[in-house]
Amino acid sequence: MTDKLDYLIEILCGERGKEVPALNDNEKRTLFRALVNVRMPKEASKEFLQIQDEYLQEELRLKGITDIADLSPVAPALYLWQGDITTLKCDGIVNAANSRLLGCFCPNHGCIDNAIHTFAGVQLRKECSEIMKAQGNEEPTGQAKITSAYNLPCKYILHTVGPIVYGELNETHEKQLASCYRACLELADKNGLESLAFCCISTGEFHFPNDRAAQIAIKTVAEYKEQTGSKIKVIFNVFKDYDYEIYAGLLANK
Repeated sequence: MTDKLDYLIEILCGERGKEVPALNDNEKRTLFRALVNVRMPKEASKEFLQIQDEYLQEELRLKGITDIADLSPVAPALYLWQGDITTLKCDGIVNAANSRLLGCFCPNHGCIDNAIHTFAGVQLRKECSEIMKAQGNEEPTGQAKITSAYNLPCKYILHTVGPIVYGELNETHEKQLASCYRACLELADKNGLESLAFCCISTGEFHFPNDRAAQIAIKTVAEYKEQTGSKIKVIFNVFKDYDYEIYAGLLANK
């Protein structure tokens, strides 16, 4: 593992014209993530990708994988799971993306966009870049795009840009958030996904109130499934205890 990490850091530092600093293993992991976060979308050598993939797969093994098959639904085809979405094995996970759709460029930032791009691998940013170049404009709020998941245990990543709440929450914000959930569900069904895990879109960095966001998420999923007859299994993924309590309370009546 150390040899792989040393190689990856050497290549990434070399791309930036920087010397490799002397670090311990934990510092190397932090530096690797930071270097990946700031790397622009571009080609990487076959050797780099092979070693990167081996390193990320070993990191994933150490963290442990949670399979949807081992989860119990809280309601028909609805699940609530607290944990790291990058370790969840299901057909698709939802990424709370920004309008550039290229991932978070802030080194070691704590957002889900940063984590997903870090542990999927540099291939993800390149694929997103190709999608955006073909589109010719930034990703509108409330829509969704689908990519491969690369080194994550899921098969696909669905990227959606949620509303950013400045000041008071309003009806437009709520409609845009509902659109994110519906667009992801439509795209998942279109691509034959049987399960989809939603993060808490627009909460945190985008300042959408957690309780209202959860209400909209659950309502939109229920309405979509009722209107379309979709059999897709939906996982509401939370990371914080606070969000778990909100979703558990709302789903208790389902």
